[in-house]
Amino acid sequence: MKRSRFSEEQIIGILKEHEAGVSVADLCRKHGVSDASIYKWKAKFGGMDVSEAKRLKALEDENAKLKRMLADAMLDNVALKDLPGKEVVTPAAERKAVAHLMSLHGMSERRACKTIGSCRMTMRYQTTRADDVALRERMKTIAHERRRFGYRRLHVLLKREGFVINHKRLFRLYREERLTMRRRGGRKRAMGTRRPMTIPMHPNDRWSLDFVSDQLTDGRRFRILAIVDDCTRECLALVADTSLSGIRVARELDRLIAERGKPRMIVSDNGSEFTSNAILAWADKTKVEWHYIAPGKPMQNAFIESFNGRLRDELLNETLFSTLARARIALAMWRADYNGSRPHSKIGWQTPSAFASTFHQRRDLALRSAEGSAPAPAADTAQMGNCNRQSELTGG
Repeated sequence: MKRSRFSEEQIIGILKEHEAGVSVADLCRKHGVSDASIYKWKAKFGGMDVSEAKRLKALEDENAKLKRMLADAMLDNVALKDLPGKEVVTPAAERKAVAHLMSLHGMSERRACKTIGSCRMTMRYQTTRADDVALRERMKTIAHERRRFGYRRLHVLLKREGFVINHKRLFRLYREERLTMRRRGGRKRAMGTRRPMTIPMHPNDRWSLDFVSDQLTDGRRFRILAIVDDCTRECLALVADTSLSGIRVARELDRLIAERGKPRMIVSDNGSEFTSNAILAWADKTKVEWHYIAPGKPMQNAFIESFNGRLRDELLNETLFSTLARARIALAMWRADYNGSRPHSKIGWQTPSAFASTFHQRRDLALRSAEGSAPAPAADTAQMGNCNRQSELTGG
């Protein structure tokens, strides 16, 4: 705005001279202004004194300032609405937003930072982080090989290969590479009072059994018998067939006992294969305590249920089986990988085989002979399940 040569006091003094009788032409010659200026000053400041003129000037300045602030606010609002993306949270997103405002709306860096509420030091910061190219490539390779592994298990596998990296830094790289695993949702379950399950302290203290169902590419269904040692978390067997009877289950248990010894207890649900006469006769013959969970309470057999979830998530949902033979080969390979390579979170990220090797066999036998009795069952018999008895066998 062009600044006037005369102040408010001078203008009012000139108008006072006109009121005293000096003509407009004489005032124009005396002060070097045009008659239009005299008439404009008279329309604006006529009848005012110096204090009123100063107050009017202050109001005009404040009004102009408010107009500029309103115009700036409206421009900032339009610029914010024009920003790409939904949220500006990370420093990289703030730098991108400031560059967008400066290039498209002609803002200065200071004003753009003030508009989005960012610090100017963030714009000028130069990162010193390494690119981690080798680590990123290896992490992506392992993640593509093991599609259902999260960043924690990837961290364990990378540490085995010699990569020294903090888990928080790996998680940042894991998100930047968009490797985040989407967890499959399950049905909602009613919450109620639950009793904790006793954890076995030695190998062969308790085995858990359950069936998992799947189908081949031609639509034929087959079942998988899964057997897990609840102490070491080892997968003892994965038996796949189109039909698995109680006699077949007993035969597989005999094979396992010949390989690694007899368990103290076996836990299963109340399926027809596990409650058949063949299993009752086998339990009576081998003197193995067989515990049945309460009907409709799969969490009482939580170890095998957790294993079944990992089996289905990491293998069955990721693989198509054309024949039963291919399914058996894939199950055998996955079982070897599960026992020997896959880190388990509940045993300190060790593999089940490595954890099982920490138990000394002689000390284990000495403890068992000293105790002289079986450990407490997995649940109270009256409330959570029952164990087989001789009467069940004789009663058929």
